[in-house]
Amino acid sequence: MPSPGNQSPENRRIDWMGITRILLVQVLVLLALSWAFIRYVDWSSDQAWAEFSAADKTAAPAARSHPPSPTPLRTVRDRAPCRIRI
Repeated sequence: MPSPGNQSPENRRIDWMGITRILLVQVLVLLALSWAFIRYVDWSSDQAWAEFSAADKTAAPAARSHPPSPTPLRTVRDRAPCRIRI
């Protein structure tokens, strides 16, 4: 088999079957990675929602059991409120 560098222009051919196989493999890898990414995002959002729901259920009774603080919030004296300049 002659080396590729010594081929004459008349004998050079494009390997369309090889190009097609490479493109097919690239498309399949892209689809597999896309599917894996979508599944991961779906799974992680389900986990986050479950954690959020569980935290909301456990925090609600604890928040109701504590009465509000008897000391009022302090206000800043001798300060004018900030005005927004347009």
